[in-house]
Amino acid sequence: METDAQCPLSESRFGVSKTIRPRMESLSSFEPHPSAIPSLQMPAPISILILTRNEEHDLPDALASVAWSDDIHVFDSFSSDSTVTIAREAGAHIHQRTFDDYATHRNASLRLDFKHPWLLILDADERPTPELSREMQQLALAAPPELSGFRLRRRDFLFGTWLQHAQISPFYIRLVRPERSKYTRAINEVIEVEGPIGELSYPLDHFPFSKGIAHWVAKHNVYSSMEAELIHRQQGLQNPSIKTALRDPDFHTRRLHQKALFYRLPGRSLIKWLYMMFVRRAVLDGAAGLTYATLQSFYEYLIVIKTKELQRGGA
Repeated sequence: METDAQCPLSESRFGVSKTIRPRMESLSSFEPHPSAIPSLQMPAPISILILTRNEEHDLPDALASVAWSDDIHVFDSFSSDSTVTIAREAGAHIHQRTFDDYATHRNASLRLDFKHPWLLILDADERPTPELSREMQQLALAAPPELSGFRLRRRDFLFGTWLQHAQISPFYIRLVRPERSKYTRAINEVIEVEGPIGELSYPLDHFPFSKGIAHWVAKHNVYSSMEAELIHRQQGLQNPSIKTALRDPDFHTRRLHQKALFYRLPGRSLIKWLYMMFVRRAVLDGAAGLTYATLQSFYEYLIVIKTKELQRGGA
C-alpha cells in the first residue's frame, strides 16, 4: 500500500499523503512507449474532485485549469460565498457535506459516483500545468489495471517565487483510482493507496498565499489547535524508532518515524527554522524562502505552546 507521508517537520495542510508499500518498481516509474499512448481525441478517463469552502477567489482558475475533463465534482462544506454558484455555472457536479475532520471528509468525497476510473484530487488553490494535464491524460489511457495511482511534484509559490528549496514535502499522490484509496489522520491528512504507484514528470502548481498572509495565518492557527489536540491525546505514532527513522528501506515509513521523533525534541520550532533555512537551503529562495521558513516555524511554535496549554489544563 502506497501513501504520501509528511516530512519529519510538520508542514502546512493539505493532503500531505503517505505511502505504505510493497511497491512494484517496474510500475512505480511506469512510462509507456510513445506508440502505446492513445490519441487524446477520445475523452480522458479522469474525473476531477475539488474540495471547497468559501473559495470564490480561487475556484474559477482551478476549474479553468481542468476544463479538459468532462466530469468535474466540487465537494463543498456549505460555503457562504458564491463558490457553489461559480461551480454550477462552470457545469460542475456539486455535492455538499458538513465538515467534521479532514480524513473523514475526504473519505466521504472519494465515495462519490465518478464517471471515470481515474480521479485527480485538487484543492481550489492548485493548478495542474498544461504539461501535467497532458501527461496525466496520456498515462491514464495507457496505464495497466494493476496501477493504482500516480505521485507528482507540487510547486508552492510565495511572492511569485517558487519555494524550490523551502518547501519540505513536495511529493504527493493526487491521481488515483478512488476505490483503492483512503485518508487517515484528522489534520494534515494522509492518503493511502492499495497497489503500485507511478510517477508523473510535470508539476502541480500551488498558491497557498493566494488569499493573503493573514488568511494563511488564520488557517494555521486552526490547524495548530488540531495538531495539539492529536498530540495531547497521543493519537500519533507512539513508539518511534531512531533506527527505523534513519535506515528503513521505505521512504515514507522513515518519514513517519522521523516526524514522531521530531515532536519529542525541545526547541523544535527553532530547529525547524534552521533546518529549512540551512539544510533545505530556503535561503536560496530569497525573501520568499525566509518568510516561508519563519511562518512555518511560527506554526510549529503554536503547536508546541498549545500542546503545553492542554497538558496544564489551561493557559
